[in-house]
Amino acid sequence: MKKIIFLILLCVLAISISGCSQQNQVSPEELNHIGCQESEIIDGECVIAEENNADLFGQDLSSIQTQELEIGFLAKPEVEGDYPGIIMIHEWWGLNDNIKEMAKIMANEGYVVLAVDLYGEVAEDSTKARELATSVRENPSEAVADMKKAISYLKEQGVTSLGSIGWCFGGQQSLAISLNDNLGATVIYYGHLIDDKEQLDNINWPVLGIFGEEDSSISVESVRNFESALNDLSIDNEIHIYPEVGHAFANPSGSNYAAEETLDAWGKTVEFLNDNLK
Repeated sequence: MKKIIFLILLCVLAISISGCSQQNQVSPEELNHIGCQESEIIDGECVIAEENNADLFGQDLSSIQTQELEIGFLAKPEVEGDYPGIIMIHEWWGLNDNIKEMAKIMANEGYVVLAVDLYGEVAEDSTKARELATSVRENPSEAVADMKKAISYLKEQGVTSLGSIGWCFGGQQSLAISLNDNLGATVIYYGHLIDDKEQLDNINWPVLGIFGEEDSSISVESVRNFESALNDLSIDNEIHIYPEVGHAFANPSGSNYAAEETLDAWGKTVEFLNDNLK
């Protein structure tokens, strides 16, 4: 009898330990949300794979000048000129190599790009990424202040025409800075949206939205509500919802990556920014 009770207690303890361990792991829904590949899951955590879109976009980035700043990563054409500026905001992983590569790709299109660092570090796994993103979202005024500093920096460099772009967490922040400063264009890749017209009324420039139909985090309904609010306020907008793709479909390191849709979306992005900032 004592042996049976002992075995039961061992089982209960094992289940308890397992449950505690799993609390720190990422749920299947969240792994799907961030487009984590099987090979990137280590001990129940998703780790970011450093890949980029340079090859897909056919970019030669050898002539792009870069500089590490306290506030982020600066990329600009080597040839001096009067270029528009772009505030770029990273995904929830932080300012990693993929985002820096995107800054160089954007700069190669004829822009001075400042990829803002809202964390001060790069997350090594999804638990840390969640913590960092949550901290920013719980203190939105600090993130807005950092993005405003980035805008001021570019203006000090002589940039007069400015836009913003961000993916996922960064897409939400691209919208946030648009609600709190004056820009010439806003690009949002599958970021959380609002449809409060009083807040959106600060925007008096065009907005481009890129989303996936099968995104389990950013619903099609929320995208349509956002679009409807923009239309009611007579804010020019282009909203594209790509069928049969999910969240983070433009991140080449994730299992949701869709190369064809990413290439098409980037073409739309460059055309949109050129039309409104150049």
